[in-house]
Amino acid sequence: MSNMQTAGIHHITAFVRNAQETVDFYAGILGLRLVKKTVNFDAPEVYHLYFGNESGAPGTVITFFPWPISRQGRIGGGQVGITTYAVPVGSLAFWSSRLTQYGTRFERTERFGETYLGFKDPDGLLIELVERAQGAPSQWTFGGVPADKAIKGFGGAVLYSTAPDATSQLLQRVMGLTRVGQEGAYERFQSYGDIGNIIDLNVTAMEQGAGGAGTVHHIAWRAKDDAEHALWRSQVEECGYHPTAILDRQYFHAIYFREEGGILFEIATDPPGFARDEAPDALGESIMLPSWFEANRAEIERRLPPIRAREIEPNR
Repeated sequence: MSNMQTAGIHHITAFVRNAQETVDFYAGILGLRLVKKTVNFDAPEVYHLYFGNESGAPGTVITFFPWPISRQGRIGGGQVGITTYAVPVGSLAFWSSRLTQYGTRFERTERFGETYLGFKDPDGLLIELVERAQGAPSQWTFGGVPADKAIKGFGGAVLYSTAPDATSQLLQRVMGLTRVGQEGAYERFQSYGDIGNIIDLNVTAMEQGAGGAGTVHHIAWRAKDDAEHALWRSQVEECGYHPTAILDRQYFHAIYFREEGGILFEIATDPPGFARDEAPDALGESIMLPSWFEANRAEIERRLPPIRAREIEPNR
């Protein structure tokens, strides 16, 4: 049994096809800040784009690998099924109006006494908005989203597991989440953080999904610092999982392991954050490369399509 607890989600990473279309949706329509433009360290011809609040604080960041020739994925077991964003109490009316203006169809659903607006991004990723009082307000305004209506960060996520009993045990015994209860198809867990802290898990085993555009690649959980991160790695190993070595992702350190329900988990450090190589007021403006790619910058930049965060005109 663990005595360690994660504060909640650090980031979520997904596959999409078109870099500019992704920027237009997440920055232009959802009003998030493009906090970092870098490359896939394993395939530097592909961007790695990060969107979050004004600083890209842990618990606010969704990241994307836009592969133009990617196959379409199939959302299913072994994945984050739905990425949940928290918005200020009283702002769902603003968001339903905004989504309608931009031609984004949504559905209202209820879960655990909360109302959700569920919709898809251009590649089919499932996103939902929920009002939550917890979490610091965003200081970022863009594209007509005022700060008092802006997405704060993650509310949490809905996990689709091929072995939900095993995933449930992992969330409690390894990650240190508290089981809140079950309602209908979902079991709910909560961490002590005030954002990215509520996880819903399907209670019925789901058929394995297929990776590709419109699916989540992994979910990352928070570690306070490098010292705690090393303890997390030991704990994961002691619990019978097979974590990777600690990897330097420039803006955090990371380990990865796959849980029994098929979902790829990462544990990532809160520091050093995104201001380590750009001024806080200039985040996301330049393509930032790790030192080992700098010698090839001209070639890498030549192969990447130009992108920018821009205001998007409503459809109506």
